[in-house]
Amino acid sequence: MSTLSPPVAVKVTGPYACFTRPEMKVERVTYETMTPSAARGVLEAIFWKPEFQWRVRQIDVLKPIRHWGLLRNEVSSVLSTRAVQGWEKNDSEVYFAEDDRTQRHTLALHDVAYVVHADVVLKPGVEEDPAKYRDQFRRRVARGQRFHQPYFGCREFTADFTEPSGNETPISVTASLGTMLFDIAYDPDKGRHRPIFFEASLEDGVLRVPPELYELREGMR
Repeated sequence: MSTLSPPVAVKVTGPYACFTRPEMKVERVTYETMTPSAARGVLEAIFWKPEFQWRVRQIDVLKPIRHWGLLRNEVSSVLSTRAVQGWEKNDSEVYFAEDDRTQRHTLALHDVAYVVHADVVLKPGVEEDPAKYRDQFRRRVARGQRFHQPYFGCREFTADFTEPSGNETPISVTASLGTMLFDIAYDPDKGRHRPIFFEASLEDGVLRVPPELYELREGMR
């Protein structure tokens, strides 16, 4: 599969974002900018078909990187299917969220705006013209249509989307962002999902995604 040109683009904005660093076990700490997997999630929320996949080419950061500390109420336990089935069989067992509640700190981003550039890549055996899907995506963006509400990392941090005006200017920042999560791929050899990381950097406010990462991900399937 080869990447296609030209890519589609969508502008996404919101008051808060948290693209959580996986090495932080308890407290949520965000990356400095949107990750490729988060950008793909926004694109799929707007438009998705099983015939193709999104490949994020680059992310333009439009606003200064500003952090914001939040305290959030969360529950400590992880809900499981087995636990719910047990509650159904035994009416005396009831889960009270208030008894399981805890406060956790979140270091999020405040007042964010990005332009996501991405390619539509057809899956093997699909004979459709990829321009068909690009046009459908552009029409949905223009109309504000979506399958579900896009969000920035956490579902409560909702994202608005519009067509780029063409006058957007990335921030004037060039810096290393360190090791960043690219995506989660299924590793058939180990029978589990495996994260893929890459060394990310901003170049004049633009995060470019190395295309070879997609080949690596596809090779693991």
